[in-house]
Amino acid sequence: MAILVTGGAGYIGSVTIEMLREKGEQVVVLDNLFRGHREAVDASLAFYEGNVGDQALVSRICQEHHIEACIHFAALAYVGESVAQPKLYFENNVGQGIALLDSLLEAGVRQFVFSSTCATYGEPVRMPPVFLIDEQHPQQPTNPYGWSKLFLEKILSSYDQAYGLKFVALRYFNAAGATPTRGEDHAPETHIIPNVLNAATGKLPYVSVFGGEYPTPDGTAIRDYIHVADLGAAHILALEHLRGAGSSECINLGNGQGYSIFELIEAARRVTGLPIQVKIEAARAGDPSRLIANAEKARAVLGWQPKYPDLETIIRTAWEWHQIFPNGYEA
Repeated sequence: MAILVTGGAGYIGSVTIEMLREKGEQVVVLDNLFRGHREAVDASLAFYEGNVGDQALVSRICQEHHIEACIHFAALAYVGESVAQPKLYFENNVGQGIALLDSLLEAGVRQFVFSSTCATYGEPVRMPPVFLIDEQHPQQPTNPYGWSKLFLEKILSSYDQAYGLKFVALRYFNAAGATPTRGEDHAPETHIIPNVLNAATGKLPYVSVFGGEYPTPDGTAIRDYIHVADLGAAHILALEHLRGAGSSECINLGNGQGYSIFELIEAARRVTGLPIQVKIEAARAGDPSRLIANAEKARAVLGWQPKYPDLETIIRTAWEWHQIFPNGYEA
């Protein structure tokens, strides 16, 4: 029996595959390499280049490898792009997601771990001094990316009731950091930590800070950053939960600590010992001002405990990876 990992050539998917293999799991990877990297997947693994919506391909994979479960990372995930091109996001994240689910059901696969997002919540309605978002928080996304993930969550819930497809949807907050061999390498790069590090090394003349007038103490957006290895561990725990006949769940993943963009940049200056120039840009459409997780459910249901909650540690692991792989996965 094997686990199908879609989007396994991407950032979080490749780290999770590393961790699955360390546990002796059989893994099969499906990725269209639109924004993933073939080099991020060990050459010894069964790898298929294609779309998750290719039902003939998914059916063949399930038959050839006796797939027992699927961990689904494959998705477009740029907020700004989703605002400009919503059709692309709904076709890819929702339309192809439905096709994937149907192929899995036809093959008898009934365990599904879904890479969801805190973007399903939208602008927080919790009042200070708490601000923490739990799973009961209203879901009102502010961008098509968030809506596409929320739609698939709702579809999963319906498929559970109608067809017995058990799932865990993991709503993680801001993925960051790196393992010694896997890190962030996006084109274009929109995530704040790699862009801050690129500004530190001079690859960028400055780091763009989108929005300086949010209703936060220093005017910049506040986010909860979570180490990519902690995310990988949570996906494995979610799989074990389903293997143990656990119920379908939607679960937050975060550290419960929010940092503003200016605080993050200061932390990066301490880690790198280098100056980092900043340019304030207009706020991006669809970006909430503050997103901080209440992740108590992950601890209670999955037994999950982050190993790398400290922001400077998260940045340091990313910095170390960028030092070893200055051009990302390109030679």
